Amino acid sequence: MQLFIDTYGHLLSLLGLLSTATFFLSLLIIPWIIGMLDKDFFIHLHEHKKKEDEHPVIFILLRTLRYFLGFILFLSGILMLFLPGQGILTIILGISLLDFPGKRALTDRLLSYRPVQKGLNWIRKKENKPEFSFVSLR
Repeated sequence: MQLFIDTYGHLLSLLGLLSTATFFLSLLIIPWIIGMLDKDFFIHLHEHKKKEDEHPVIFILLRTLRYFLGFILFLSGILMLFLPGQGILTIILGISLLDFPGKRALTDRLLSYRPVQKGLNWIRKKENKPEFSFVSLR
């Protein structure tokens, strides 16, 4: 065991630091993002709006940035299932920024769980924002 710690001690320290950083960043960033969303964000989640006067290069740049952020949030959420943090909420935010087959069914299923809705609205209440409206699936 001591040989393992001597060999990989720096890696273990790095993982501990990453875990701590992820936890504190999620405590700061996720509530801020949830507070910035419209109260009907999850009702209009599957609607895509493209501005007619938007330049194609800007459209591609913003779409790429959106996918990158969504992917980072999704992966961070998966890590937070095992590390400290708000895993499920981060996964939902990440998925909401991505486009892939089955997205609607997956997000609708995750958002249909009352604990997820309560968690999202608890954060909204802490941010002094109105509660989210959710599509009733049951």
